[in-house]
Amino acid sequence: MPILPLPQFEEDVQAYEAELAAEHAKLKAPKTLVVRFGSMKLIGEFPYEGSVKPGCGSKVVVRTHRGTELGEMLTSTCSNGGCGKSISRQQMLEYVERSGGKDYPFFSQGRVLRIASMEDMDAQAALEQSKHELVRRARDVANRLRIGVKMVEAEQLLGGERVIYYYLSEERVDLRELHRELNSLHAGRADLRQVGARDEARLVADYERCGQHCCCKNFLKVLKPISMRSAKTQKATLEPLKISGRCGRLMCCLRYEDETYEDLRKRLPPKKKRVGTPHGDGFVLSGQILTQLVLVRLDGGTDVAVPVENLAEPGSATPPPPREDRRSPDRGRPGTDRPMRDRPPRERPVRERPPRERPQPEVDRELPREAPAEAGEADGLKKKRRRRRKKRPGEGAPAGEVRQGGEERPAPTNPRPPAPPRSGGPEEPGGEGEGVRKKKRRRRRKKRPDGGPGGDGGASGGDGPADA
Repeated sequence: MPILPLPQFEEDVQAYEAELAAEHAKLKAPKTLVVRFGSMKLIGEFPYEGSVKPGCGSKVVVRTHRGTELGEMLTSTCSNGGCGKSISRQQMLEYVERSGGKDYPFFSQGRVLRIASMEDMDAQAALEQSKHELVRRARDVANRLRIGVKMVEAEQLLGGERVIYYYLSEERVDLRELHRELNSLHAGRADLRQVGARDEARLVADYERCGQHCCCKNFLKVLKPISMRSAKTQKATLEPLKISGRCGRLMCCLRYEDETYEDLRKRLPPKKKRVGTPHGDGFVLSGQILTQLVLVRLDGGTDVAVPVENLAEPGSATPPPPREDRRSPDRGRPGTDRPMRDRPPRERPVRERPPRERPQPEVDRELPREAPAEAGEADGLKKKRRRRRKKRPGEGAPAGEVRQGGEERPAPTNPRPPAPPRSGGPEEPGGEGEGVRKKKRRRRRKKRPDGGPGGDGGASGGDGPADA
């Protein structure tokens, strides 16, 4: 089924086109155009005498102080430029003054020749493709002449008047021979322009770590130096790799908010200053610029964070109002919105427990008595058992001697044979008498429970028979 336009919609479209044509007929072509031109993105305001009303972004052919080249229209400087974003000349001059003043690359010597045609666009594209070959040839010439310069970019104008070479050099060098060699390669004039590290990034860089075009390539025209103080004021990391741009210098965006940070920093009190807070007096430890909070150590040793507006002179700060109790009689538990039920409290029965009976100690209870043990046996239980060395026959007390406690030692039934005499018999000097010399042992004397003298055999001397 074919789709046919409805008559009422066709009438609305025709009415809209007629109204739009009438509005465009009232507009006049602008008298001046603001144009961006060149590889360095220079800005200029040039008069325009054509009848065509160009829009923002239109390509125009302009004659500047360098020659004939292709430029891009930014916006019109009059209210009748046919653009809804047009600005007045006064607004443009104020922007130039705020953006650098005399250092701003603004030019007015020139004029707009015409709106760029398709042939102009194709010729400019061919020049853009050939600049890589120009840079390579210029680098070969510089290496052959052993000149310590770095060729960054080459720019060839649309009219062919000149070719501009941009080079980077940290030292001052003699370029007369290089200039002569480059002039011989072109029919026109070759110019050499020295640039810095930031201008090199403006020529060859594309995107920054933030994901946007480099500021120097997009809109920033005046590249002012940036100090490390800006990074310290903004509490940024001081690692060079994170605060440096494509050019190897400090990032230009550190300068955007430097004035705001400086104003906020001046509101904070200096460190170690004595101030008054709603919680008491204390000394300033540190402060946060963006949140405008000050860390104060009170006289009691407590650290509190206080806003700047709550600080006062020592002793004049008023304490904060007490917190209201959120609990009310119409509410249930604290922190809940459940109301209490209208009923009396539940009474719980009290349980009566019988008193606990404590067992009384039995005084008259008779303890079982044991049979009295023999004196020697009871005496042996109280003494600490000791290891006794096995004695050979002839050593120690003879058989049948009486021990302590009245116990008689029985004679051995199967006595061992006597040991052979050692070297040095009884008749030899240094002998041991009848076989073995008795060894004296020192024994600890312990008191008996009945107060008598202790010991295993009377005197503290040897192992002989006990003293009767």
